[in-house]
Amino acid sequence: MTRIGYARVSTDDQDTRGQQERLSAAGCERVYHDDGVSGTLASRPEWDACLAYLRPGDQLVAVKLDRIGRSVRNLLELAHDLEARGIDIVCLDQPIDTTTPHGKMFFTILAAFAAFERDLIADRTRAGLAATTRRGRNGGRKPKLKPYQVAHARSLIGTMPVGEIAAELGVSRATLYRSLEKVPA
Repeated sequence: MTRIGYARVSTDDQDTRGQQERLSAAGCERVYHDDGVSGTLASRPEWDACLAYLRPGDQLVAVKLDRIGRSVRNLLELAHDLEARGIDIVCLDQPIDTTTPHGKMFFTILAAFAAFERDLIADRTRAGLAATTRRGRNGGRKPKLKPYQVAHARSLIGTMPVGEIAAELGVSRATLYRSLEKVPA
C-alpha cells in the first residue's frame, strides 16, 4: 500500500506547504499540490496527475475532504471511481478512511457538508454584491478617469492623436477608449 498525498489552496495568497508537511509526516511517498485552484473544478493540473499516478492498493490522502473537491456529486463519483480502481481515500482531519464502513459513511456525510459550505459562500458573495449595488456601487476597479477627464478627452479628439491624449491623461489608449464608451457624452 502506497500513500499518495494531495494538497490544494483556492487562492494565490494561500500556501500548501503546511498541508504538504502534514501529508509527508503521515507517510505519503509523493505529494501533489495545486496552488490557487478552486475545488469546484473537476480538472486541475496536479490533481489530474495525482489521479493518473494512483495504482490499485494505494491510498489517496488529503488533510480535509474539501481539499479534493466541493461538489457532492463530484466527490461521490470520485469515491466510486477510486473504489472501482482499488484505491482508498483517507483524510487526516476527519474520520474518513474508505477502507471501513464507518469511513465510507463519514465520507458521504462530509461530502454533503463540503457542498453546503460552498453554497453558503456563494450565497454570501451574491448577497454582498447585491448590497453593494443597492448602495450605488458596482464591483470591480474604480474608473481610471473621472467624467470631467473623459469630457476633456472628447474635446481633444480630432485635434491631436488619441495616443497623445491618453499620455496626457496618464492612461493607455485602451483605457481611454473604454472610458469613452462607458461615460455618456
